[in-house]
Amino acid sequence: SPIAAALVLLQAAVLALSPGCDAAAVTTDAEPDYREALSKSLLYFEAQRSGRLPYNQRVRWRGHSGITDGLQQGVDLVGGYYDAGDHVKFGLPMAFTVTMLSWGAIEFGDDIAAAGEWHHTLEAIKWGTDYFIKAHTEPFVYWPQVGDGDTDHYCWQRPEDMTTSRKAYRVDKDNPGSDLVAETAAALAAASIVFRGSNPHYSHILLHHGQQLFEFGDRYRGNYDISIAEVRGFYASVSGYRDELLWAAFWLHRATGKEEFLRYAVDKADCFGGVGWAMTEFSWDVKYAGLQVLASKYIRSHQKYSST
Repeated sequence: SPIAAALVLLQAAVLALSPGCDAAAVTTDAEPDYREALSKSLLYFEAQRSGRLPYNQRVRWRGHSGITDGLQQGVDLVGGYYDAGDHVKFGLPMAFTVTMLSWGAIEFGDDIAAAGEWHHTLEAIKWGTDYFIKAHTEPFVYWPQVGDGDTDHYCWQRPEDMTTSRKAYRVDKDNPGSDLVAETAAALAAASIVFRGSNPHYSHILLHHGQQLFEFGDRYRGNYDISIAEVRGFYASVSGYRDELLWAAFWLHRATGKEEFLRYAVDKADCFGGVGWAMTEFSWDVKYAGLQVLASKYIRSHQKYSST
């Protein structure tokens, strides 16, 4: 069903931000209830929220947390999503999560709305994009991470009671992170499409930050885990940054319609990789499979396009 198809994209988002705990197994011969699965998948993101929680928070056992994030560095980094079962805010998987949530909303928005979950989908996306905007403090400065995975994993406690380090980490032109900022650009571009009809001003803001971050990642190239060594044991950039730059360019083209972004992706496809390869992975680290899907969809709708 269309709702089941929407869940495929949502599942990728959930897995990118997956907690390390098992739900109780339920055995049933009944047909799968995809509406309920969609509802609970979106509810999961509310449980992962960091920052000051809104009045309409449905996961009532959660409270405000991480409300001083960024204070030590003089920036406001309150908000975003916690990663897995810990309290670190890792930028790369968080950005990929928002990209996938947005992609699901773009492709299956009518079906999500028919299931009564459109508003919750927008809230889940916006909770991430609001944080990305905060973290983008200057055109070529982005704060992708709060917390240290090593110390955090040794301390089992509620996020509301955190006593571990909330140190914030940044990338800039001297310490680049092309993979990270390009994925964030993709997330913002995809989200701008989602909000274009209901909140055009917000959509414009998202696109502005997305284009700046793409320029940042392309102009000052480098893997983010070289600039932020603390992330290597958790989300090392194995695939490098080239797939994210292509991925971001395609999303920016889809969001803006500007030929320059499409030309970027086409002209650099051979040297950046992923063309004609058999892909066995699509994840927070490797984007080539998703890129191939976007390219295929574009080619099908623009049969006459040529790279020459």
